[in-house]
Amino acid sequence: MALDLDREYDLPEEAATWRAQAARFAADVLAPLAREADREGRFSRDVVEQLGAAGLIGAGLPVEAGGGGASMLAACAIAEEIGVVDGSARGFLAVQAGLVLAPLVQAAPEALRVAWAERLAAGTAIGAFGLTEPEAGSDVGSMRTSIREDGDDVVIDGEKVWITNGGVADVLLIFGQTDPARKTKGLECYLVTPDMPGLTRRPMAGRELGHRASDHAHLVFDGLRVPKANRIGAARGGMAVAMLGLEDGRLNVAAGAVGIHRACLEASVAFARARRQFGKRIGDFQQVGATLAEMDMTLRASRLMVHHAARLKDRGLPNDHAVSAAKLHATEAALEAATRAIQLHGSRGYTDEFPLERYWRDVMALTIYEGTSNIQRVILARMLLGRDEQRGREGKQA
Repeated sequence: MALDLDREYDLPEEAATWRAQAARFAADVLAPLAREADREGRFSRDVVEQLGAAGLIGAGLPVEAGGGGASMLAACAIAEEIGVVDGSARGFLAVQAGLVLAPLVQAAPEALRVAWAERLAAGTAIGAFGLTEPEAGSDVGSMRTSIREDGDDVVIDGEKVWITNGGVADVLLIFGQTDPARKTKGLECYLVTPDMPGLTRRPMAGRELGHRASDHAHLVFDGLRVPKANRIGAARGGMAVAMLGLEDGRLNVAAGAVGIHRACLEASVAFARARRQFGKRIGDFQQVGATLAEMDMTLRASRLMVHHAARLKDRGLPNDHAVSAAKLHATEAALEAATRAIQLHGSRGYTDEFPLERYWRDVMALTIYEGTSNIQRVILARMLLGRDEQRGREGKQA
């Protein structure tokens, strides 16, 4: 099925080249390791360095910044190919390239860019993006981590949870609140290194449902002093810095969901051809065939939505509506496909001897992070309805 993607979806040569490169990497490097890494909960720096050496971490960075200059469409093709094989590796790639490198390249002082961008793109350093808190997920304005000025430094107090790469990162982008009354307009972002006193890192309690080969950390800041020169973006400009990564991150998640969906469909088609019951292939039973048809239809719709959002970005056009729609549809459709694939395989789908249960566990997370499915519905509804002008007038009159 992957061999037809370039032609069926009219991928430009540039995007097709990146897609093929990612597919080779996924098959040669990730596929032999994915199951055992998931079983053991093992994060691999060696895989990170190989991702960097293959040019996949820095693919979307501008050429002048030392990247590959790949289009957003190409970046989505990369995410799909990696997602087909290993959701943890795709998640790492999204954080390193989208959430850390993009803000660093676009908004950091030159000294910080020079110190870190090349190493992060090469995979010789690992980055983390510290936004989520116990009481602040989708509602970023309720963030409780505080940032106060003290001479040439700022002092950070608070905590972050579910920070991907947080326990192994060599550099962390940490967001905090300078003025709680200003909500999102009071946020700032600082580059932190783990050798700074006042930072404690520990694994998240319990065991993750999915993405078990990822590193997820709980970070605690107790009087963490950071030079003011380490600020990323403008004063009180933390929300803008966060959105530099999150806008593209949601699209990467959607593309990764397309990859998982595709893997579930390919496994299901192969099984439906090979498995025979009552003297014929199970795929020839109408309900099984209908399930496969539904999985194929929703996969194609998801991929087209992702590609549409990516092409808008590449043309310099607004794509926030298209991204939310793609993220919502692709993740929910992939979760449904993973569920149906497990049911189709019966007992075989219920064991980790086959990757289907891992696909299900990994895709469940995609409906939650980078904005839950319900949050995407809220965003889309607001875009459709616009502002309530009457309510605004009533508020002024009061």
